[in-house]
Amino acid sequence: MQETRDTWQSNIGFLMAAIGSAIGLGNIWRFSYMAHEHGGGAFLVPYLTALLVAGIPIMLLEYGIGHRGKASSPLALARIDRRFEGLGWWMPVVAMFGIMLYYSVIIGWCANYLIYSFTLAWGENPEDFFFNHFLRLSESAAVWGGIRPPILLATALVWLACWLICFRDIRHGIEKAAKFFMPLLLILTAIMVAWTFTLEGASEGIFNHYLNPDWSKINFLSADPEARVAAGRVWAAAFGQIFFTLSLGFGIMITYASYLPAKANLARNAVITATANCSYSIFAGLAVFGIVGFMAHSQGVDFAEAIKGGPQLAFVVYPQAISILPDFNALFGVLFFLVLVIAGLTSGVSLIEAFSCALTDKFNWPRKRVVSLLCLLGLLGSLIFTTRAGLYLLDITDHFITSYGLVLGGLLQCLIVGWFIGPEKLRRHISRLGSRVPTAWNFFIRYLTPLALGILLLMALYGDLAVNYSGYATRHLLLYGLGWLLCCLAAAIILSRQPWRAVKLKRRHRPGEDELLV
Repeated sequence: MQETRDTWQSNIGFLMAAIGSAIGLGNIWRFSYMAHEHGGGAFLVPYLTALLVAGIPIMLLEYGIGHRGKASSPLALARIDRRFEGLGWWMPVVAMFGIMLYYSVIIGWCANYLIYSFTLAWGENPEDFFFNHFLRLSESAAVWGGIRPPILLATALVWLACWLICFRDIRHGIEKAAKFFMPLLLILTAIMVAWTFTLEGASEGIFNHYLNPDWSKINFLSADPEARVAAGRVWAAAFGQIFFTLSLGFGIMITYASYLPAKANLARNAVITATANCSYSIFAGLAVFGIVGFMAHSQGVDFAEAIKGGPQLAFVVYPQAISILPDFNALFGVLFFLVLVIAGLTSGVSLIEAFSCALTDKFNWPRKRVVSLLCLLGLLGSLIFTTRAGLYLLDITDHFITSYGLVLGGLLQCLIVGWFIGPEKLRRHISRLGSRVPTAWNFFIRYLTPLALGILLLMALYGDLAVNYSGYATRHLLLYGLGWLLCCLAAAIILSRQPWRAVKLKRRHRPGEDELLV
């Protein structure tokens, strides 16, 4: 008996879900700080170059694999060759148990601060409130301390929300949620950007520090050797940001594309998804630089002194700026943290979906049971990040997962398609369905994109071997960073060793009909 697979109700629903997966917390705080550090408007040159060289090519690759295989990443790759199944498990395992465990806690922080915004609970010293009252940060990663009840409660609510969305089938769960949340996210962001432009000093932050280019930061042809090295790091950072922000290397886009109908314009969808994601990052940056410019102007300090990177931008800098707004402080705070919660949830459900779909494909378990079990296990796994050492632990884990886990997944995908399958076969499949993919894509997948990802891996490894990341003790980096990666690898190997039902591997895939079988 032929198995049926869920499909998206509409292409718009698919695009909303895919864009929602790509747009996350990093689009708001990570991109803006990177632009500040790496030449302002000049950073857009390597950023958009990376989009064309790595972002869109790999997204096309993942859409093609998922749509052709009509399956999650493990089954789609196993249908091509059983040797590739391990990679298919590596990606969703890293997504679920490498990222979602701590990502849910960060969304929980945003939910906490959404409530705090109504009364501006952080007071006159948001930095002290965040580290010493909210997190109650311990002395080091070695001292876990107790679980923080408000963080645990918010994290549990995040997992509950994800469960409610993923519990239902793809049409009535993720697609419906995406169709509601994504327009709301864009409207709220537009309101926030427009509001920011009314603030005194905001235009200085936007036009003098965001859009004003410092071309020396990206000139790797400079006569100065140190300037060339620094420029190389900027280009590497741009490629890294593109790769991380597009949800590549998670198995998510493979899974989402598998729900598309037989006739779907994959090339157009890939370009729209990637372009929309990057456009949102650039657009949201206006609000970030505007509010920091306002704060710097109000306090009479330099812009570089006012801005901070990572979570501090959201939980220290923004609350500080919100507190000194001339009017409607609480409303602006609610608006900002609601944007973060929505962006986090739309990404979070996709991390769960990639792994839950893989399990249902492999073991034929009911979707509702799988999602319920995963959300329960996810909540339990998140407990470690709700402790007083949670910030240290998630910082270390995030560094290793994003620097090595995701990039490795993308690199191996390129090598498999480029050197074992042959990119031309996949290119023809994608082109037959709609917009034609240029033959240059073959060169990108075989040579240019894996070269860029390989350089990213080597630079990350060189940096970690030269200096301990953020000054953490070596034992903590090995335990919470490398150790976490090894646990994900072990899980991927164990899952890939489990047998498939024969019908799973043969359905729709007869050797005489499928040119992707090797």
